[in-house]
Amino acid sequence: MLPDDLAGRLRPEPVLLELDLSRGLLEAPPADPLAALRARQVPTLGVVLGRLREASHDRHVVGLVAHVGSERLSAAQVDELGAGIEAFARSGRPTACWTESFGELGAGTLPYLLAAHFDEVWMQPSGALGLVGVATVGVFVRGALDRLGLEPQIGQRHEYKSAADLLMRESMGTAQREATQRLTDSVTEHVVTTVARRRGLTQQQVVSAVEAAPLSAQQAHERGLVDRIGYRDELYADLCDRSARHGRLRLRYVHRWHAGRTARAKQTVTRRRRVVAVVGVEGSIDRGRSGASPLGGARAGSDTVCAALRTAGGRDDVVAVVLRVVSPGGSYVASDAIHREVSQLRASGRPVVTSMGTVAASGGYFVAMPSDEIVALPSTVTGSIGVLGGKVAVGDALRRVGVGTEPIGSGTQAAMFDPTRRFDDDQWQRVEEWLDGVYADFTHKAAAGRRMPHGRLEPLARGRVWTGADAKQHGLVDTLGGLEVAVGRAAQRAGLARADVRLERVPHLGWRDRVRPADSSDAPTTAATGALGGVLGALGVEAGLAEALRELGLPGGGVLSLPGPWRIE
Repeated sequence: MLPDDLAGRLRPEPVLLELDLSRGLLEAPPADPLAALRARQVPTLGVVLGRLREASHDRHVVGLVAHVGSERLSAAQVDELGAGIEAFARSGRPTACWTESFGELGAGTLPYLLAAHFDEVWMQPSGALGLVGVATVGVFVRGALDRLGLEPQIGQRHEYKSAADLLMRESMGTAQREATQRLTDSVTEHVVTTVARRRGLTQQQVVSAVEAAPLSAQQAHERGLVDRIGYRDELYADLCDRSARHGRLRLRYVHRWHAGRTARAKQTVTRRRRVVAVVGVEGSIDRGRSGASPLGGARAGSDTVCAALRTAGGRDDVVAVVLRVVSPGGSYVASDAIHREVSQLRASGRPVVTSMGTVAASGGYFVAMPSDEIVALPSTVTGSIGVLGGKVAVGDALRRVGVGTEPIGSGTQAAMFDPTRRFDDDQWQRVEEWLDGVYADFTHKAAAGRRMPHGRLEPLARGRVWTGADAKQHGLVDTLGGLEVAVGRAAQRAGLARADVRLERVPHLGWRDRVRPADSSDAPTTAATGALGGVLGALGVEAGLAEALRELGLPGGGVLSLPGPWRIE
């Protein structure tokens, strides 16, 4: 027999998991090696959630500590990560977070919302709690365009599809004000409800704190919003006293931690289980291959997404598919191609459940419509069932600086989308007819997918954006929850329990595969770049508008994907 002290020293050291959120979280793996290099220290949301799930079953893991920094997370990311933290805590392990400040004379509502999901919240004495609610700001440049001699000609379907208001108006219109106000109100209601539940307070107490914010560290402690006032070293010393064995405690970042030998043996058995495949639609939706967008961010290419769906459908071990959508929309035809492939996959007998992340609207909602079930987070930005298109005529602006242009074409409408000329009446009528056709297609497919009469769905469309919570009330989504909830629902629809399936991202490719030429149109490999095409985001935006926006130096895909602004902070 070994002496007790020697036996204790030979046992594996207890592990305290760390989560550093000071640089934010990635929604999905980087689209290319260069992006991966830039983000090498930034964890991916899915990886963090998966590791926490594994760690909750590992006896060597004794707790979780997180640094909630100033890097902004979306409200939906906070919801999803918060649910994973609560699930980890239910295994009996303590969770704690610390911060220098929840906003430094600024907003800190969403960082604090995340902190509320931990058992203990620490803040250093000089910090403050900026629990001030949520807000968003509308930007309008029509006055500047008029001064420059730029004429926007953009049609929209309908009044809530207000992304074009950036260019068409000098101030916020009634419809955009109504929708945006409801968006912020819905998220604020969710913040108040969640904080009250987690902190053991009444909703009125939380509302009172919001109205009094920003609060000093002492005021936050007195109101029960912060547990301890102290510095990082004091928190870690406290956790070490509680969790260390013989003075030893090993720290590991969550995304860098790996299960022990016993857990790895269990994972080997797990690999033999049936598969729920996750296919991502992440970034602006475009035709062609997925990759990094020339305008910044990720691009979900319809060729790649459709090939991944066909790959999942052709595998015998795949019992269901989760379509993970984190997209503000994009090309109409690319979205329709993915919509068709999802419909075909369902027709083959495999359940398809959509999991919506931070945003799944416009084209992002279009691709989700044929799913068996749509799962969204309470703060997901979704809906925006509408369309816009047109161009900005830059001819007058060019003439003011002495630049002359003269398009020559061999067809009557060859120069229709030339940005140096405005649409004539006949051309504008053609644009209007096209917008009507796309809107009719969108709304009728949405009504069919949601299994509701067109007359009931259409008033919920009209380009309006909803939070996931409001979308569920109106029947636009089915269930509230994150990716893990969607996986559970997919397994259930396949007649299996969550424990009977494993999750696998399809395609699961190494970097060599990502740059290797595809062998066929069914090969789910990706290319480094693709055609710009429909990356500009509002469902159906025309290339002339994209070109004009680039000449103006205005934002591309993000602004035109949704009735903006859609990111709530």
